[in-house]
Parts: sequence; C-alpha cells; structure tokens
Amino acid sequence: MLVVSSKEFRDNQKNYLDKIDEGIEIILHRGKNKAYRIIPVTEDDTLMSKEAFFAKIDKSIAEARDGNLETYDTVESLKNFLEKL
Repeated sequence: MLVVSSKEFRDNQKNYLDKIDEGIEIILHRGKNKAYRIIPVTEDDTLMSKEAFFAKIDKSIAEARDGNLETYDTVESLKNFLEKL
C-alpha cells in the first residue's frame, strides 16, 4: 500500500494508476483529516442506473403485493436460506 498526497498523485497520475493496475492499493491523502482509497473497478462491482434501481424496487413491491414472496419465521429457516445464496 502506498500513501501519497493529492499533489503527488496529480503530478504522477499515470504512474500511480499503473501501480493500481498491478494490484497496489493507493491511499490518497488530502488535507489534515481526509483520505481516499483508490482501487480498480472489477467485474464483481455492479453499476446500475438510478432508473434500473428503482425499476427493480417497483418490481419487488409488485411481487410482494401479489403474494409472490418467501417468509422465514425461525432463525434456522433464515440461516438455511442464506446458506443457499
């Protein structure tokens, strides 16, 4: 892991982005109490538009209203469900 100032990062952005691509984590230090972790976006990261997000919520609400849902009334049944995920 590398810790760099925002100015250092700005001045050598390409070099630091190359290091991130190599798997090195960069912590960007800005000001007295601000820091940011810079990591690459991977296939596991999901990006969804606001419209798609709300469409999924609306669909789920409609399914629940129609009775198309599962309920878990015990801790054990919930654990079993979560293990299947």
